[in-house]
Amino acid sequence: MLIIPVKDGENIDRALKRFKRKFDRTGTMRQLRARQAFTKPSVKKRAQLQKAQYIQNLRDQEDI
Repeated sequence: MLIIPVKDGENIDRALKRFKRKFDRTGTMRQLRARQAFTKPSVKKRAQLQKAQYIQNLRDQEDI
């Protein structure tokens, strides 16, 4: 459970923004979406490899 203390005189929008940032960092929504459907281990591994290749390609282009 997330607890966001709101200080006296603090704008509620600012406190809401802090809550949203903290909630995003926990990864709860990503975890829920991932659990909605089963993904085979081979598909997970393939997606991981594709992501690694993409990042490596970006880093290689930076070096050029």
